[in-house]
Amino acid sequence: MKGVFFKILRYSGLPFLFREVLQRNKVTILIMHDITPSAAKQAFLFWKNNYNLISFNEYRDTRINNKKLLPKSLILTLDDGHKGNYRLLPLLNELHIPVTIFLCSDIAGTQRHFWFINKDIDIENLKEVTDEERIKILNGSGFTPEKEYPDRHALSKEEIMDMKSSSFIDLQSHTKTHPILTKCTDDKVMDEIINSKKELENKFHLNINGFAYPNGYYGQRETMMTRKAGYSYALTADAGFNTLTTDLYKLKRLSVNDSEDINEIIVKSSGVWGILKRAVLRF
Repeated sequence: MKGVFFKILRYSGLPFLFREVLQRNKVTILIMHDITPSAAKQAFLFWKNNYNLISFNEYRDTRINNKKLLPKSLILTLDDGHKGNYRLLPLLNELHIPVTIFLCSDIAGTQRHFWFINKDIDIENLKEVTDEERIKILNGSGFTPEKEYPDRHALSKEEIMDMKSSSFIDLQSHTKTHPILTKCTDDKVMDEIINSKKELENKFHLNINGFAYPNGYYGQRETMMTRKAGYSYALTADAGFNTLTTDLYKLKRLSVNDSEDINEIIVKSSGVWGILKRAVLRF
């Protein structure tokens, strides 16, 4: 039923209307995490044919130099730096698709695991408790941030260096360990934001100027610290579009949820889905 619903929405004309009217003079930023190459190919081809795919550097250059924004500008992002992202490299190079991948500095290049990939724990509940309580619950399940596993969740150092050499991939920061920043102490927030930048620059020789708030959770404290750490921009998970005057430390994004359904991807990347959800929640 879900697939049928998204197909109906796609061919209702609403995504086309949103794209040609609401998105025409805006910058749309999309969130993905671990999309498969087969789903990515369908999505990339659609976006390439219907939007102007740009990088964050192009967006910043447009703002700094007061240039005219390309119509229907679209920026693609991948959060966390999952090992599956490496499988997208040939496709990104072949189709000339710019994408920004946000890495967790303490997990990238290791055999460590992401705490939020754990079938034995209620992850949604962990996002709402204090950071101290989250760590306590995880420790009780046998998980510790420093534990090395036989398998890995994140990109390896070799993969990162290979992707770094691509002119279409930009690697940026997503904290050290992906905590919920708004649930952390001031000292931990500062450590996660400031030192993730330093570690990524030192370990992989990257030029780090961008930051994505884990799970999109942020407040005034977090935006202030990203500025202090020397980042040029920061991404939220707040649904919506961006302009040439949007706060660079509160940039909005739309989630396409790593879907295998091209109809769902088209609907969600147009912004239709987000507006329908907000409308339903009002009633």
